Parts: sequence; C-alpha cells; structure tokens
Amino acid sequence: MLEWASLRSRPDVREANGPSSSGGASDTKPGKKTGISLALGGGCARGWAHIGVLRALDEAGIEVSMIAGTSIGALVGGCYLAGKLDDLEEFARSLTKRRIFGLLDLNLRGSGLFGGMKLDARLREHMRGIRFEDLSKPFVCVTSEIRTGHEIWLSSGSLITAMRASYALPGVFEPVTCNGRVLVDGALVNPVPVSVCRAYEQPLVVAVNLHYDLFGRAAVIKHSAGELVVENDAPRAGQSSEHQAHHTRLGITGVMVEAFNIIQDRISRARLAGDPPDMSLQPKLSHIGLTEFHRADEAIRLGYQATMAQIGELTRLQTVLA
Repeated sequence: MLEWASLRSRPDVREANGPSSSGGASDTKPGKKTGISLALGGGCARGWAHIGVLRALDEAGIEVSMIAGTSIGALVGGCYLAGKLDDLEEFARSLTKRRIFGLLDLNLRGSGLFGGMKLDARLREHMRGIRFEDLSKPFVCVTSEIRTGHEIWLSSGSLITAMRASYALPGVFEPVTCNGRVLVDGALVNPVPVSVCRAYEQPLVVAVNLHYDLFGRAAVIKHSAGELVVENDAPRAGQSSEHQAHHTRLGITGVMVEAFNIIQDRISRARLAGDPPDMSLQPKLSHIGLTEFHRADEAIRLGYQATMAQIGELTRLQTVLA
C-alpha cells in the first residue's frame, strides 16, 4: 500500500482568498502563476489512474492550479477539488464485478442501455449541493452536444450535473439535458482537454493521456477480402487457427466501447499534435479493459508510479516557467 494516508492537505472545498489577476497565483510570487494545470483525459475504467496521479502530486507538494476534465477525468478532477477524493477512492477500490452490475440500471426504452440513476444517487450522497462556485480552483468539465456536435465547457452551476454529462457515454448512459442542450461524453470531441487549459492562460499544462500505449490504433493495413464470416457463427472445422484464436463475441456494449476507444485515440492524437501540453503523463494501462472498473487498485497504482517517475521534470518545469 502506498504511503499517502497522512497526506490530506490537498486543495479541497475551503475558503479561498479569491482569484488573483494571475489566475490562482501563490502569495509568495505576486503576479506569477505557480502550480500546474491538469488536463485529465477520458478512458472509462482506466480513469481510476487519475486518482494515483493526484495522490503523487500531493505527496510531492506540487500545487494544482486548475483542472480540465473529460469523461472520467471530469469525475475524478471534480471530486478532488471538492475534497471528496477519499470517498471516490474508497468507492473505486470497493468495486467488484457483481457490485458494478448492481449499480447499472438497465433501460431498454431510453437513449442509453443504462439510465445512470443509481450512480447519480451515489454521487449525491457525498456531493449534493456542491457547485463550481464553491471550488477554490478553476474547474471545467468538457461535454459534447449531441444535436450539433459542439464542444461544451461547463464551468458553473451544479458539479454533479456537469460530471454526469461529461461521462455520458453515447449508447451506454442516458444523455443529460442541461439548459436546453442534450449533452454526452466529452471524449467525442476533446478526449484530453489541453486546449481548455490554454484558453484559461495557464503557463504549465500537464496532460494525463490514458490511451498512450494502445499500439496499432493508428496503423493503415492493406488487406484482402476473404469469405464473409458472420460474427455470431461459431468457429468451424477447417478454419484457420488465427480465426479461431481471434473468434470472440464482443456483444453490443463491447462493440460500442471498443469503437469509442478507437475514436478517442484518433482524436487525441490529432488534437495533442496541434496543441501539445508542456508535459504528458502516460500511465501504461492498455491491459486494463475500458469496462474493468473493478481493477481500481491496479489503475491507481500505475497512475501513481507514472507520476512519481516524472516529479523531477515537473519540478524543473515549474522553476523554468514560474
């Protein structure tokens, strides 16, 4: 177990002196921005790694001046700034396959397979009434408007509503209607929201990319079309060993999640190439499935280790860019 139990002085919901003209500068350096701005990317179950990232930053004494989050990055980032990261980590570590199934409220007549109300209820137990305005640091949830494709930045109002909208995976969770807009998962348009931090004029932007080691997603392969194989058909005698080895039934949810995985990876590559962060933290998480929320212990540990390995470089960048 990582030794962070005594490290409880991170940014919580507490009284603040109010935003300075530099966007969250420390009193020790008037007019200069300190700390780092985090762009927490989407990645479903792999997003528990964000908890380990934040634990490592706290342990190293590195101040977080702002968070922009997409999907589960919005969930973890919001809980952190609201002082509820302990509760979220306890919940994540308690998940089992059976308990996850119990939290999913099947809704075949709605706009998603699951309504998400049971998960909403858990959030409300700990975060009822918390608003963006209560947070001591700037926080932005990235979502997508399903009717127009617009990228929507939520930075005021109900924190629970914004986080819920940001992780509303299309086809899996019901969209969230907010002030006349129908919102879904922000990873459709901005999987790692570095651009949000740039728009807030943050001097040191650190991206946490959960899809970095998904090798092969960007490959282009020339292939020949063979005999049509229906995915539901069982492997037959005489079929190649390669076909039999790869014959798996993904199911509806599996197909949607894997397709979404490809979309996130492609968009992330394009957007980060055009607007790169000052530094990227890239936990190696490809072996953790997008729906394997019960593997929180492993994901948190990998996020913590990947961040601790870069603390020296982070500290150097803070000095250079201060």
